[in-house]
Amino acid sequence: MVNEVVLACVFTALCWWLGTGVILWLDRLPPRSFRFSLAGWSVLLAGSFGGVAHSMQEVSVFNAYLAFASVIIMWGWHELAFLTGWITGPRKIALTPGAQGWLRFVQSVQVMLYHELALLANFAVLCWMQEGQRNHVAICTYALLWCMRLSAKLNLFFGVPQNGAQYLPSHLSYLASYFRTRDMTLWFVLSMGVAMGTWFWLVWLAQQGAVAITTGWVMLATLLGLAIVEHVIMIFPWPLERLWGWAMGHARKPALSTPP
Repeated sequence: MVNEVVLACVFTALCWWLGTGVILWLDRLPPRSFRFSLAGWSVLLAGSFGGVAHSMQEVSVFNAYLAFASVIIMWGWHELAFLTGWITGPRKIALTPGAQGWLRFVQSVQVMLYHELALLANFAVLCWMQEGQRNHVAICTYALLWCMRLSAKLNLFFGVPQNGAQYLPSHLSYLASYFRTRDMTLWFVLSMGVAMGTWFWLVWLAQQGAVAITTGWVMLATLLGLAIVEHVIMIFPWPLERLWGWAMGHARKPALSTPP
């Protein structure tokens, strides 16, 4: 049992690290390569829907791995589409100087509106596929990714000490104007409190024997832990090169990059 738990944790961390690194690497290739990257990943996207459909039919260790890997590929397509500038929003210019309050919020939504709608459309398709199926690992993985990514985006909006603007590729440099650099906010405390409270609650349930420690459960708990680490990086100056130096070494000198 211990070996199964360790393997599931390692697999989750590897998917997170490798998936993020590949996207960073592709996004730093010359812009003329973007169409080929997106075309290739679109083939993987089609395969991921097939993998999710198969995994939902039966609860098993294999289907847990298949569901998780398929959703990571699915999510990676959306990330790549955004970071290459293919699916962002109707607004593709910097924030209006001096914009505050409602105007700043509206313009911030406009720069990523199509991306957010695409994520919601994908989730709707997964909900439709899940109807009457037994295995929920895929839809839970997607929902967790969406919730934690939304939390990260709101933290960038309200402001964090390390907003990662220096990593933006040149074709998305205008996004830096929408980020705010400031000390820890109430939203950061609340979002981290909910995330960490949920993680500790899951671990406590497992220790009490209140839930079955399945492969899918371990993957979700590990993914939540990694998402918490991504949030912590917004507070402390931890260079992304330490994690994904191999993916960022050939970068075009960025004007200013974002995550997974």
